[in-house]
Amino acid sequence: MKSKNLKNSFLLIALFSATVAMAQHKYVTTPPEVSPMPMKPEMTEIWEPEVQVITPAKMLGNAPSDAIILFDGKNLDQWVNQKDINKPAGWKIIANDYMEVVPGSGGIQTKMQFGDCQLHLEWSAPDVVLDGGQARGNSGVFFQNRYELQILDSYNNRTYSNGQAGSIYKDHPPLVNAVKTPLEWNAYDVIYTAPRFKTDGVIDAPAKITVFLNGVLVQNNTTINGLTLYIGLHKYSSSHGDDVISLQDHDSKNQFRNIWIRKL
Repeated sequence: MKSKNLKNSFLLIALFSATVAMAQHKYVTTPPEVSPMPMKPEMTEIWEPEVQVITPAKMLGNAPSDAIILFDGKNLDQWVNQKDINKPAGWKIIANDYMEVVPGSGGIQTKMQFGDCQLHLEWSAPDVVLDGGQARGNSGVFFQNRYELQILDSYNNRTYSNGQAGSIYKDHPPLVNAVKTPLEWNAYDVIYTAPRFKTDGVIDAPAKITVFLNGVLVQNNTTINGLTLYIGLHKYSSSHGDDVISLQDHDSKNQFRNIWIRKL
């Protein structure tokens, strides 16, 4: 009888010890909840780095203080001949105001190279309408010397939609046709994001472009699918970095003025 009582005593002591140990373990691993610190306005304020101050243009379309002037009507010092970059650009400057394509002389390209950028460019088709379709005031501005934003007299001039003014040539038609008459100047305002490539040369992020034509949105953060080829499907053929901005000679006396750019 004594032995049985002793066993019961040991069992009670063991159970009590286990209960105490479990209680201590629970207390250690589950601390009391702490209320989060209340948010204050300054916790979401960004002060550094300070935003750069620039001087905007006094007139809409003119260059801000941090822009690179590519053409202001005075000279073609920022440009070279695309056929031979050791030669000056072969287009004409008219009345210290605008430059005119000399058909057959070849395109022109900037001396400087660019990637991500904001570009402003004003253009006009020849005053006299001689042809139609793709033969009417055809030119183009090429970003990184590869991706074409089409220039064409698309005023009352039907052609394939991804080849008219405001299109990413043979890639994306413009949202609307906002081209003015041949006697008026058109203005492009462009935000261009260059493509990114992986270390092995494979495309990682394609180029993007937003275009306003005469103040009207015609390309809205559009994905450029590759080289804007005349024949064949568009794709990225090889990796590249910054490159020149070029203007096309397409055998038409197009005119250009007030060209400036900002690196982004």
